[in-house]
Amino acid sequence: METVYTSKRIFLNSALRPAEVFSGGIVVSAIDGKVTRVLHSWAATASYLSDNEGECEHVDFGDLLLMPGLIDTHVHINEPGRTEWEGFHTATKAAAAGGFTTICDMPLNSIPPTTSVPNLRTKVNAARGKIFVDVAFWGGLVPGNETELRRMIASGVIGFKCFLCPSGVDEFPHVSEEQVHAAARIMEGTGAVLAFHAEVECQRQARDVLGDDPYKYRTFLDTRPDAMEQQAIALVAKIAQQYDVRTHVVHLSSAQALPIVRQARAHGGRLTVETCHHYLALAAEDVPDARTEYKCCPPIRGRSNREQLWRAVRDGEIDLVVSDHSPSTPQMKLLTEGKRRGNFLEAWGGISSLQLGLPLFWTHCQRYGLELEDTVRLLCTEPARLSGLDSRKSRLEPGYDADICVWDPEGVFTVTEDMIEFQHKATPYLNRTLRGVVHATILRGSIIYCRSEKPAFGPPLGNIVLASPSASGNDFGAKSRKIRSPNTAYSAKGSSPGELEDVADL
Repeated sequence: METVYTSKRIFLNSALRPAEVFSGGIVVSAIDGKVTRVLHSWAATASYLSDNEGECEHVDFGDLLLMPGLIDTHVHINEPGRTEWEGFHTATKAAAAGGFTTICDMPLNSIPPTTSVPNLRTKVNAARGKIFVDVAFWGGLVPGNETELRRMIASGVIGFKCFLCPSGVDEFPHVSEEQVHAAARIMEGTGAVLAFHAEVECQRQARDVLGDDPYKYRTFLDTRPDAMEQQAIALVAKIAQQYDVRTHVVHLSSAQALPIVRQARAHGGRLTVETCHHYLALAAEDVPDARTEYKCCPPIRGRSNREQLWRAVRDGEIDLVVSDHSPSTPQMKLLTEGKRRGNFLEAWGGISSLQLGLPLFWTHCQRYGLELEDTVRLLCTEPARLSGLDSRKSRLEPGYDADICVWDPEGVFTVTEDMIEFQHKATPYLNRTLRGVVHATILRGSIIYCRSEKPAFGPPLGNIVLASPSASGNDFGAKSRKIRSPNTAYSAKGSSPGELEDVADL
C-alpha cells in the first residue's frame, strides 16, 4: 500500500524545475520507501486520493512545511569504546528529533578508530539494531595506514579525515605533509574525499599562556590563533591543486583563511569547505568565564569573524553547514565540582548540537539574506553531494528516498534539558529561544519521529549506508559515489541484526 503525505507547504528542489513551495502531496512506495509521484496541486492530490481510495494511506500535515530530510556529514558517534560519551542509539534519536535522516560518522573517538577494514567492520557491527536514521562512515587517515585506503574505499567509506595537528586521542595520530601527499596519490581518481582538520601547530600554543587565567575564554582563544587555520589551509589548497582528489576543509572557523580557498578554486583546485552552527550562532565576546561547554577546536572566534563567515555562506564560498557534534562526559568537559571546574585549557573540546542544527541556522539566516532554498542547499543538498548520496537522497522527486523533514518555520521554542535526546545535556544552547520547530521526521516513507506522539519515536529503522565508487561526475567536478541497494550485503537495516553477519568486503 502506498502512503500519500500531504501539506499546504511542500518544498520541491527538483533537478528539472526551479525550487518551489506548493500545496499537494508526495506519494511513497511501501515496497522500497521511495517517492513514486509528486502531486503538484490540491486538485491533483484530491483526484489521486479519490482514484486510490482504500489502496493508499493518507497522512495530512496541514500547514506544516515538508522538505527533504536533513543530512549532517560531521558527527562523532563514539561507539564502540567510548559509548559513555555518545552512542548510536542516542545520537541517531537526536538526529531524528532534529529532522535529520542521514548522518556521517567521523572516524575518531571510538575505539578502535575507523582506520582499517576490520575496524570499519567493528563500527558497522556496533551500529546494528540501534540506529534511527541512516548512517554513513568516514574513514581515517593516520600514519601507516596508506595501504588500507583503497580497501576501505571499496568497502564503503565516503572518504578520509585526517588531522594536521594532534587530535587529542592517542589512537588517531596526526599526519605529516609527506604522508598527506602519499595518501593523495593513492586516492587519485577514486571519487573519495580527503577531509582535513585544518589546524597546524604554530608559535603561540598553550605553553605560552600558562600565566594567564585558564578560566577565561580569551586565554584559550589565544592558544588557537587564526594562523593555525591559515597555514593548514594553505597546505590543503596545495593538495587540491596538485592531485585529482576531492579535498574538503572541515569546521572552518577563521574567515581569514577564505582568500586561500578562493585562490585555490580559481586555479582549479577541487576544494569544498564547511562551517558549523556554533561558529555562526556564537561569538567569543559572549562566552562566559568557566563555561567549558563552549570549548571546541578550532575555537569560536569574534563577532567580526562571525559576520564574515555568514557573508561567505551567503555568497557560496562555504558549501555546507554541519554540527560537528562532538560530545563527551561532563567530567571530561570539567563541568562537575572541583578545583578544575571550568578550566578552558584542560577541558575536552567539543560542542553538542546535533538535534538543534535546523533551528540554529534558521533563527539567524534570514538576517543575512538567506531563505528556505538556501537552508535546504546548505543542510541537505550539498551534504548529500559531499558524501556521494545525491543520487538517492536530498530531493523529493520520483526515485529518491522518501526522507522528509516536517517542521514549522514560524514556531518558537526554548532549549531545555528534557527535550534533548543526545546523551549528555551540556550544550551552549540551553535556555536559548530558537525559531523553527521539527514536528516529524520520515525515513524512506516511515515516520520515525513524531513530536505529538507518546512515545515520539518508532523502532530504529535506520540503514547502514556504505558506498561504492562510480565513474559518473557531479557538480564538485568529482567522481560521485553510488550507494549499493539495501538488499545487498553492503547496506542493511539497523533493525535486522543478522543482515550484517556476512558483509561482502568487510
